Amino acid sequence: MDKQAFYAAARTDVRGPLHGIKVVEATTTWAGPMAACLLADFGATVVKVEHPAGEVCRKLPPMLPDSALSMAHETVNRNKRNVSLDLRKPQGREMFLALCRDADIVVENFKPGTLAGWGVGYADVAAVKPDIIYVSVSGYGQFGPLSDRPAYDPIAQNFTGWTSLNGDPAGGPTKAPTFLGDDLAGMHGALGALAALQHRNRTGEGQHVDVALIDGLLYQSNGNLTAGALGMPLTRYGNQFALAAPVNVYRCSDGSIYGGVLLDSHWRALCGLLERPDLASLVNAERIARRDELDGLVAAWCAAHSVAEVTALWTEAGITVTRVQSYAEASGHPHVAARDMLQPTTLADGRTVPLTGPAAKFSRTPTRVHEPAATLGQHNAEIYGELGYDAAALARLKDEGVI
Repeated sequence: MDKQAFYAAARTDVRGPLHGIKVVEATTTWAGPMAACLLADFGATVVKVEHPAGEVCRKLPPMLPDSALSMAHETVNRNKRNVSLDLRKPQGREMFLALCRDADIVVENFKPGTLAGWGVGYADVAAVKPDIIYVSVSGYGQFGPLSDRPAYDPIAQNFTGWTSLNGDPAGGPTKAPTFLGDDLAGMHGALGALAALQHRNRTGEGQHVDVALIDGLLYQSNGNLTAGALGMPLTRYGNQFALAAPVNVYRCSDGSIYGGVLLDSHWRALCGLLERPDLASLVNAERIARRDELDGLVAAWCAAHSVAEVTALWTEAGITVTRVQSYAEASGHPHVAARDMLQPTTLADGRTVPLTGPAAKFSRTPTRVHEPAATLGQHNAEIYGELGYDAAALARLKDEGVI
């Protein structure tokens, strides 16, 4: 489809499909901020409530080139407004609850019980806003034997068994190179918020949404948790594919490709390129049984060709294939540009950098990176002013360390 045709009926008067939804976010680092980032990217008005000293994500390396700004912070906290507030102080509690009175959704990712101990837990917020959707993201969840333990992304990956299947078959357990557990928990937090919002709009009932990093990883484990419970063997395949063969990373004369066959028709096409018609009748189960042999044949064929030759020939034959790229190479690909996955954004320090754009595309209510991550307390005067705090009151609150 032509891109302009896809967006032919796009509206320009809204920021996305969640335009008009109000979110209050009290989070740190990545999982909670990612849940709120998705909601903000979808057009919701998100107010991030941050400790006056600044949260840890502002200081996470790597920093952007020639800048004091964290790449992680700028990525996950764009499209949000920001107020500073110490929730541990009585005045901070009152101001937070005042913000929540006009909110649809609250997102938090502190250790279970922390916000309740400060007087801003689900029960406290529901007392002033009965139909609130209160999303809690944590390592092990709000209940269960381990719910009082802290847990970060690598802990969740190792607890769930995810790392046991990742990495080279000859190596040991290997974590993901990205914050996979945090990202999945953030995604489920946003999805849970939207599902609860739909229920509230239908019934008037708010609720507490509980998302655990471990649950997100287990849910997205392709049935491996069930396999583990039934004692079914699970094998680490590395770059090979458990359900089909041959599939792998193959070294070419000038780089590497990843590809292979999932369908018998693909295999027959590949056999034509390999000049091995004697193997064309092998069905997938037979190919899996002869995985190493067939993998070696494909590897030898690829080694005698360039990446461009392999990708062109395989694509023409209908076989899935891609050059193995670095993020730097992917960032320069015209398809990535066409999908708006890098969006030039002017940051708080005046520098313009390409931030990763939203994944979901909406033909009627397009989404994009509208604003960079806000400076700490950037919207204090505006947002607290709406609550009735004038300049003198804000100055006093700053002196007292509340904001």
